[in-house]
Amino acid sequence: MNEIKCPKCQEAFKVDEAGFADILKQVRDQQFEEEINSRLAIAEKQKNDAIKLAEATTKNSFQAELAEKEKEISLLKANSKSELIEKLAEKDAELAKVNSKVQNAETEKKLAISEAVKRVEKERDDLANNLKIKDTEKELLEKSIKEQFNNKLSVKDETIKMKDEEINRLKDFKQKLSTKMVGESLEQHCESEFNRIRTTAFPNAFFGKDNDASLGTKGDFIFRESDASGNEIISIMFEMKNENETTSTKKKNEDFFAKLDKDRTNKNCEYAVLVSLLESESEFYNTGIVDVSYHFPKMYVVRPQFFLPIISFLRNAALNSMRYKSELAQIKNQNIDITNFEDKINAFKTGFAKNYELANRKFNTAIAEIDKTISHLQKTKDALLSSDRNLRLANDKAEGLTIKKLTHGNPTMKKKFDELENE
Repeated sequence: MNEIKCPKCQEAFKVDEAGFADILKQVRDQQFEEEINSRLAIAEKQKNDAIKLAEATTKNSFQAELAEKEKEISLLKANSKSELIEKLAEKDAELAKVNSKVQNAETEKKLAISEAVKRVEKERDDLANNLKIKDTEKELLEKSIKEQFNNKLSVKDETIKMKDEEINRLKDFKQKLSTKMVGESLEQHCESEFNRIRTTAFPNAFFGKDNDASLGTKGDFIFRESDASGNEIISIMFEMKNENETTSTKKKNEDFFAKLDKDRTNKNCEYAVLVSLLESESEFYNTGIVDVSYHFPKMYVVRPQFFLPIISFLRNAALNSMRYKSELAQIKNQNIDITNFEDKINAFKTGFAKNYELANRKFNTAIAEIDKTISHLQKTKDALLSSDRNLRLANDKAEGLTIKKLTHGNPTMKKKFDELENE
């Protein structure tokens, strides 16, 4: 709301948005009235000009005809009286016709002027009605916009708070997913998870701490499983790395690859698996089971939630391989062609690779959808913050409104206020 000084009485008063709208309406009504008066004045002038032109034309024509008739009368005076009377009667009749034409022309002229005035009045009334309709529509639109904007403002803070909470929840979900580490170390968590299903899933397997440091280093856990004949099915060297263990300097997963491969070799394990919470923001390691055999052979990096799946994954592959190897050995002993069995092994490898790729792709898709949701929520938050800034700018503009700014570039308004000052 702005303070405005009256040019006439010098009294200061405040004008709000409704008052300002009323001032604009008064100015607009004044301009409209001036426009109507101007059009009526032009129509009246056109009417008078048309009347004068018609009168002059009729007068000239009538005078010419009268002169012609007087000339003819003068000529007829020399003729006989009877012929003169007859001619005069004819001329009187023609003169009556001329007078009738003049009267008809005057009537038609009045009708034309009346119709022109009616058309102008109709245009004026139509303009006035349209102006009223536009004003009503404008008021309704302004009211609707204000209500919508007020509703948006009333829930803005709550919405931003909800979006922030959702973003934080999704970020935490993305980083830790389903890992439950309530008051436990990563090693304790993995051991507890394995023991929970040891009896049902791995009844004949060994899983325990690697306590042998005779070769200089040792891993965290070793998993081994053999068949009934004592043949080893699979062996895995595990290393667990929790980011809380290296708070002073943040290390990377690949910093531990060389040691893990050395421990795997020293303990005669087939596979090496790093269970890691390091690089929690890495899209690469957050995809699931990551094959890093391009660094070291038969090595994988997994998040804690994939600790049990990687054991099942490698164990099932080894069991299938053992079965085919056993069949292959029997067939070799019987001197039977092993081509079909090699095809089975290749088919298994191909199917295994496809299933692994499909599972990995679906996991990547889930992570990507989480990222999209986070991005969308962040954009929604930014849009709400932007609307708040625009509202403050609009309020600043409204507070800076003055009579001087209102009349700038508007000669009609300036003239009105100048007239008020001179009174």
